[in-house]
Amino acid sequence: MRLLSSAILFVCLAVPAARAADDDRIRAVVESAIRPVMARYEIPGMAVALTLGGQPHVFTFGVASKEAGTPVSDATLFEIGSVSKTLTATLAGYAQATGKLSLGDHPGKYLPQLKGSPIDRATLLHLGTYSAGGLPLQFPDAVEGDAATMAYFRNWIPGAPPGTQRRYSNPSLGLFGLVTSVALKDDFAHAMESTVFTAFGMTHSFIRVPSRAMPDYAWGYSQGKPVRMSAGPLAEETYGVRTTAPDLLRFVQANIDPSGLAAPMRRAVEATHVGYFRAGPLVQGLGWEQFAYPVSREWLLGGNADEVINDPQPAFPVGAKEAATARIFDKTGSTRGFGAYVAFAPSRQIGIVMLANKNYPIPARVDAAWSILDQLAPNP
Repeated sequence: MRLLSSAILFVCLAVPAARAADDDRIRAVVESAIRPVMARYEIPGMAVALTLGGQPHVFTFGVASKEAGTPVSDATLFEIGSVSKTLTATLAGYAQATGKLSLGDHPGKYLPQLKGSPIDRATLLHLGTYSAGGLPLQFPDAVEGDAATMAYFRNWIPGAPPGTQRRYSNPSLGLFGLVTSVALKDDFAHAMESTVFTAFGMTHSFIRVPSRAMPDYAWGYSQGKPVRMSAGPLAEETYGVRTTAPDLLRFVQANIDPSGLAAPMRRAVEATHVGYFRAGPLVQGLGWEQFAYPVSREWLLGGNADEVINDPQPAFPVGAKEAATARIFDKTGSTRGFGAYVAFAPSRQIGIVMLANKNYPIPARVDAAWSILDQLAPNP
């Protein structure tokens, strides 16, 4: 009995010690990648969250406000910019899973003012994969308000047939999100907060930050000055989420293993993992961009290069064989004062969330994330 008790005591002591050593190793890897980036680009604060084999790890650096000296914490809210598109796509997947819409529908079915216009030749799938025919990266500056936004879509002239060109676009994904909220017969912000955030346990995430959460809202920085997001057309649908690193990591963990979600939301996640069009180095799905895994640093950087973001790329349907390969999923996001990056590889049970209160170069984000992932879960 004494021998057994001694053995149990040894295990009880050894397990926490091993976990502490593992945590120290993970922190060392993260710090070696993140601190030089923060120093080089003068980033005031960052939160980095990792999931490794289902275990979460969150690390915080610097300050959420330079003026107040408020340190970044697990509760700090960051603007995540276009990473919001992955959540919008999940809401659309949920609307499809519950029979409220079909990706084969056309926008005019839900927005009668667009029926019969050139954009109505595209399907919701085309809008959700930036392949409607050349919608630009941003709305023209003159477009302000709902009426002008609808007029813009109604008068837009495509430069290519639907499904033949991928051109990354806020208007494209924004219209996708707007149609989703109409199909759900709900305000977009309410639908996102009550349906998606709730399903993923994102209890401190917002489209519209309430007064009670404002103390946690970080200031972003641009040219040394504190800034926050200014709303443009369809901002909520395309870049409107404010969230924390732990909350966004919960979303990533459920994307890696959606088995714990209710059936409609599980099918929504699965819908966002389907790759539809190859465009240069990446495969475009709903919200997420995808790469065959294992992936090289150079290939991942190429898929996030300026020309892939800013220039039209020929789009080719993804074949069944390519669709069956292992994937790494990623998405960048930026607002004037914030920069975000998310990546995860389900086959390796690993994912990373990087949130910063400065819009720093995308290659630096990808490079740091790749370095961390490669050290903690090397390519097989």
